[in-house]
Formats: sequence, structure tokens, C-alpha cells
Amino acid sequence: MPADLPGSADVVIVGGGLAGLAAARRLHRAGLDWVLVESADRLGGRVATDQVDGYRLDRGFQVLNTAYPRLAALVDLAALDLCPFTPGVLVRRGPDLVRLAASLRPGVLGASLGAASRLGSRLDLVRFAALVARDATLPPARLLAAPETTTAAALSQAGLSHAFVEELARPFLSGVLADRSLETSSHVLAMIVRSFARGRIAVPAAGMAALPAAVAAPLPADRLHLSAPVGAVAPGTVSLVDGAVVRARAVLVAAATDLLPAVPMPRMHALTTYYHASPEPPLAEPTLVLDGDRRELVANTVVVSAAAPSYAPPGQALISTSVVGPDAPPEPVVRAELARLYGVSAAGWTHLTTVPIPAALPAAPPPQGRLRKPVALGEGLFVAGDHRDSPSIQGALASGWRAAGAVVRSLR
Repeated sequence: MPADLPGSADVVIVGGGLAGLAAARRLHRAGLDWVLVESADRLGGRVATDQVDGYRLDRGFQVLNTAYPRLAALVDLAALDLCPFTPGVLVRRGPDLVRLAASLRPGVLGASLGAASRLGSRLDLVRFAALVARDATLPPARLLAAPETTTAAALSQAGLSHAFVEELARPFLSGVLADRSLETSSHVLAMIVRSFARGRIAVPAAGMAALPAAVAAPLPADRLHLSAPVGAVAPGTVSLVDGAVVRARAVLVAAATDLLPAVPMPRMHALTTYYHASPEPPLAEPTLVLDGDRRELVANTVVVSAAAPSYAPPGQALISTSVVGPDAPPEPVVRAELARLYGVSAAGWTHLTTVPIPAALPAAPPPQGRLRKPVALGEGLFVAGDHRDSPSIQGALASGWRAAGAVVRSLR
């Protein structure tokens, strides 16, 4: 146990990921006496960046969306030095890369309609634009009050053809949700479409680890205790693995663990990210490339360094590629697919690393309701994490903030 960990506090937060840090921010603002214990030797949970030979390698392909409301409320986006990606996607269809954007900006639909002969039909694109406009403009409460189904069913109900779903929607959404079956709730889909249409996706110049660092920056360092794994939680007490006990008026578990029997461990979706380096970028722009040829291997790939040159040393390009599911194909197989997707030879690329993420995102099948699962469990126990809201950075931050609010009301 860290030597300066107190024996008691108003609140003990278990877990130093985004949910735990957001909770700490609200508890600190409320003036409560709190401490946070984290089993790892760093903050951030699933959001991390490794620096290897001059490359910044995020733990899996992760991005920020500037439309996430809780993100903008907690951090100064300008201070993160965000490096944006190109709006929209490029879809590999045979010999062509077809561009499609989903945005509220004027003229985007007109530009996309030109792709109709190579990606679905003109009617598909009109219906897709209507879906985007609806989710982007209706109030969230209206969207979450709509009848709930799966993402796959919602796309069908929107009138999108099987070809459009298989060649665009499934490849794109499988990477976002880590769910190739598209069993995720339609309410989650609506929030995702809304955020992509209203915001921009980007990475901080210093890597995704800059996000938890920014959320934690206003917090007193002496209340954040790393390398402090918790063995058990009970009303009023948190027991560390080393035998130490911290007593508290409230305990907030902000980690997907089995510490709370009343909260089943969420089923987690898996992703694997492959990082390659090349002396020449296979694509000169930072745009997500999807496989519209129904090969069902690569979910998405992007030249990250085209958005953030700081991710690679001078004279090198960094390519990030995501594959959905627990079974990661061999790197040579992925490399061959990337050569096809980018339309270049990948023979001279360097395989930097493969990052398996067995617990990338919690599954969120129906019913998810209004994406607000209970955070107060009774007897002074509380829970937070993106499994309580939406499976996303926004969901993690929002759940931590919401759970801390419940703690404040309980103690006062």
C-alpha cells in the first residue's frame, strides 16, 4: 500500500480510468474528502499510449470526438492540441476508393450522391442522409424515447439496402462498436451517429494518454494512489490486496471488476490493433479506410501520422489497423489486406507491434433504455463505467460524473 494512503475518507474511488477521474473531479468540486486507488502504475484505464522508438502507439485505435458533451466540460480541447481526421470515410470497392461523409455541413450529401453507382444506390444515400440528419438534429431525449431494437434492425428499418449495410455500415460500425454482428442497441447507434455528424474525430498530438492526464490535471496528486490493487469492497470499507483497509462513508467502484456482486461483469467485445511503419504514407490524408468488398477481416485502417505527425519519427508514416473479435489473424494476412485496401505494395512496411485488446468495449445489446443504468446500489456503494452509460469515452466520463453526483446527494 502507498505509505500516504489514509485510513479513512468520505469517499473511496476504486479505479483510475476516465470514469474514476471524472468522479474525482466532481467530488473535489463538491469539497468532499476523497481518495482514489488504482491497481495499475498509471492513470487512464483502457486509454493509454506507449512510446516505442519514436512512435506513439495508443493501446488500440482510439479517437476523441469533439461533440462529446462531457469531454468539453472537463478538459480544454484547445490545450490537447487535437489533430483532426478527415470527415467521412473512404470505402474500398474493387478498384475504387469511394468517399462518403456524414455531416451537417452544406454540400456533403451532394458530393456523396456521386458515389451512388459504386456504393449502394442513390436512394440508399438519400435515406442514409435522412438518418444522419434525424439523429444529429433531434434532441437526445427524443432519440432515446424511440422504440429500441438492434443496430442491424434499425439500419434495415431506415430502408438501407443489404448491399449498403454490408459494404459501408457494418465495416464502419464494427470498428466503432467492436461488434461485427451489430447487435448493439439502436439507442447507442443514434448517439454515435449524432456525435459523428456534429463533431470531428481527432487524436491529441501527445497521444490518447493526454486525455486522462488532462482530466486528472486539476486534482491533488496526493489523493491519487497508484499500484494499489483492491481485493474486496463492502459498505463502508475498501480492502487492499496487501491487507490494508480504508474506511469510507461511500465507496464508488469505477472499474469493470467482480468487486460488486450486485453488478454483473459486463460482456466485453475484443479488438486487435496492428501498427505498421512505412517510409511513404500509403494515403496522403488522415481518412478512415473501410473494406467494402465484404472480406470481413479489417474493420478500418488509417494513416494516423497524416493527422498527427508527432505519432511517428520524421520520414516515417504510422498506419493503424483494427480487426474485430478475439481471434487475431497473423500479421502477414493483415498486411496483404492492407496492400489491397490502400492499393499499394506493403512489402517494405515494418510491423511495429500487434496490440490485442480482449476487453475493448462493453457489449450494449437491447434493452439499454435511455443509456442510464443505476449507479447507486444502496448501503453507500456506487458504480461507474461506460457499462452504465454508452460504450464510449463519453459514456465513461458521463457515468463517473453522474455517479459522483449520486454520492454527493447521498452524503448531504
